[in-house]
Amino acid sequence: MTPATMAQIHSAAFSDSRAWDAKEIDGLLQSRLVFFVSVDAGFALGRAVADECELLTVAVHPDARRRGLGLLLLEKYEAEAKARGAETSFLEVAEDNAAALALYERCGYETYGTRPGYYTRTDGQQIAASLLRKALN
Repeated sequence: MTPATMAQIHSAAFSDSRAWDAKEIDGLLQSRLVFFVSVDAGFALGRAVADECELLTVAVHPDARRRGLGLLLLEKYEAEAKARGAETSFLEVAEDNAAALALYERCGYETYGTRPGYYTRTDGQQIAASLLRKALN
């Protein structure tokens, strides 16, 4: 999957926020610490450092939602994180993203904090981020 394709999916998936463009995604992928996993209509980006991994984003095209692709991407991300030596996974998710929060909680992620006003919607609304973590062992 190319950075351009990833940017198109990200833009469709996060239409209410500023999406990442192909140049930003390509810049992330230039780091040896960053990796991605993908399916036809989605991808996940992660960054593994020492024994920790951060899920940078999961994006599934809206036309392909509710088919289990988010779960599949999360499982693929966690497998790659473990292969890179990660013992703990961290992520941030908008606190109003009920579908993502439900997926992460179902998969064993636990909330450990918040970041007020972390996300800015295209309409200017500020949304807090829920901080989640999961032991991968």
